[in-house]
Amino acid sequence: MTLTVKAAALSGFVQTLKALDAILDKAVAQAETRKIQPEVLLTARLAPDMLAFTRQIQLCCDFAKNAVARLSGGENPRFPDEEKSFPELKERIAKTLAFIAAADGATLDAGLAREVTFPRGPSATATMTGEGYLTRFAIPNFYFHATTAYDILRQNGFQIGKQDFLLGVFDA
Repeated sequence: MTLTVKAAALSGFVQTLKALDAILDKAVAQAETRKIQPEVLLTARLAPDMLAFTRQIQLCCDFAKNAVARLSGGENPRFPDEEKSFPELKERIAKTLAFIAAADGATLDAGLAREVTFPRGPSATATMTGEGYLTRFAIPNFYFHATTAYDILRQNGFQIGKQDFLLGVFDA
């Protein structure tokens, strides 16, 4: 049996994005209970030189959708980075999930063998095979930003745990 892009990567993207969506709901509820303004959380960082919570969610979505678009060779939808609320972040997650759901598995798998060129910072690009791009760049970056978003909430005392991050793992 051959491992497919959908099984190896997209299923994890979907599961983690759904978990982040549920974590956002918990964060909103706990912020209301604790009388914390949402803006405080949306701009929270783990360290002064790290990106804020909102940007972590945006990048998590971007790495998932960019991987799908680049491997499939299809149109890469642009999501402006304008979210300023939890509902807007949830909408971005929903748009990303819809884009992933529409991906064609055979086209994604074929994309593993071709070269993918992508931005690497504001003024540079990199080229890798689709397989290298997915396994050594897109997936690690996706999980880095998902974990960082989770960690920002934990650092701020929110009651979420590993089972929240792994939501849905044992449902399949």
